[in-house]
Amino acid sequence: MRFVPYLGLCAAYLQGGLAELGDFPRAVAEMNHFGLAPVRLFAEQTIALELGASAKVLSGWWRWFGAVTLSCFTLLAALLALRFWKLPACAERFMAANAFFERLGLAGGFLRVAWLDLNERRSLP
Repeated sequence: MRFVPYLGLCAAYLQGGLAELGDFPRAVAEMNHFGLAPVRLFAEQTIALELGASAKVLSGWWRWFGAVTLSCFTLLAALLALRFWKLPACAERFMAANAFFERLGLAGGFLRVAWLDLNERRSLP
């Protein structure tokens, strides 16, 4: 029964990775927008991370590692893309702050998945 909540946690990364894979020029443009270089390498690695780490969480194979990876990725992406503290007080700042703190919650959820997985592995005979 855990598959459904894990799928919910991974849904944005699966959708994002598949969308970027299907429209690679858009993925490259996104990396360029955020000033990441080399853009092609960052786009390829982002797609691999989103899909690969999600597969680990969903399959249970190295679940803790996939969850920690997605947690770190989420925090880094939020710090890069949602710098609400640099925006003037307006609706855009409010929306960016809200999205930023939603990402913190998502990152925390992935850390909880990792913690549960590691504890289960320790309790196995």
